Amino acid sequence: MKRILSLASILMFLIFVSCSEETDEDLVSIAVPITQSIADFRASVKIEQPRNIKESGKIYSWNDYIFINDKNEGVHIIDNTDPYSPVKVKFLYIPRNMDIAIKDFKLYADSGMDLVVFDISDMNNIRETTRIKDVFPAYIETVPDGAFYVDFENFNPEEEVIVGYHMEKRKIEQTPIELGWMETASNFASDGGSTGQGGSMARFSIKENYLYVADQESLSVFDISNAADPNRISSEYAGWRIETIFNYEDHLYLGSATGMFIYSIEDPASPHYVSFLQHVLGCDPVVVKDDFAYVTIRGGNECEQNFNQLDIVDISDKQNPVISNSYEMNNPYGLGIKDDWLFVCDGDAGLKVFDIKNTPNLEQVDHFSNINTYDVIPLDDKLLMVGDNMLYQYSYKGKEVNLISSFALN
Repeated sequence: MKRILSLASILMFLIFVSCSEETDEDLVSIAVPITQSIADFRASVKIEQPRNIKESGKIYSWNDYIFINDKNEGVHIIDNTDPYSPVKVKFLYIPRNMDIAIKDFKLYADSGMDLVVFDISDMNNIRETTRIKDVFPAYIETVPDGAFYVDFENFNPEEEVIVGYHMEKRKIEQTPIELGWMETASNFASDGGSTGQGGSMARFSIKENYLYVADQESLSVFDISNAADPNRISSEYAGWRIETIFNYEDHLYLGSATGMFIYSIEDPASPHYVSFLQHVLGCDPVVVKDDFAYVTIRGGNECEQNFNQLDIVDISDKQNPVISNSYEMNNPYGLGIKDDWLFVCDGDAGLKVFDIKNTPNLEQVDHFSNINTYDVIPLDDKLLMVGDNMLYQYSYKGKEVNLISSFALN
């Protein structure tokens, strides 16, 4: 079977075939799945010695360790006891991994359609302990940038897993509907314990004994009180293209391609919808402090528009969030808050630091340019940032933010 990626792609395609004469240049980029048997996929997790990173993704901090996602490959573990000289210690090969969360020496990671749990109480003896199968059917939505279509004709979801894609150029002579590309992904099947901290690009978040996962269109809740036997207790439709999750004071803030969703978790086992704030179509992580949410909107690529901005949202009334101010950005990704500072990863425009004492009116107080930035975590004593296969660490000194170290991941 074959499937189109989005409604926007359908409209673009119909305009293309109806308004253009066919030529040898009438080609579209098609992503063709690279597959592996389900059994081999699930048996391929490995605990390996450190290796070079291929493409740095999200960042996570726990105790004296930093965990950096290698997109669709797994997790690099870095001992950060000495932030001036971090040391790679292990690589967890987890195929089709994008996110992790940690609580009480248990690392929870997505691996394609499964949730996998590792015991990290001994970094020299990390063990996979549990696998919950088939809880993330929408994992196949992650496709290469620039792919106009995904060709599922030779993919058998009953026996295979998608582990990657290769790109082809083809001339298409039929409409998407005639080709049957309209099927949806839902048809595929202190003592060192404590919880770690992820960045704003995360889809995983933990509160008490519950793991929350934002998965494309759903919000899933796992009871992790028994780490040896995690239990998914609910999975509800949350909205279109959910991308990030942020947990703050009994509420979850879900960033999506169309806006920000607010869910109450006063009852942690049962999130319930509070409100939705619509904005221009764009990729958007969210962070929150007090009565304001800070949302970056990124255009281009899969985000399908060209607006790049930072929105300041008044959430004093959770049922009626309102955009109070907006600031133009270059190409923003993750962001984070520490005291009166807001840190924005503005892509290849670098790290921007804002004073937020007078929110919604911000003042830019610093700018670390000439670096490529992706995600950031403000800790109590330092700032962690990852981008372009580099790990950067900054210290807070009075009213200044200063670079501690730069660590190449490749």
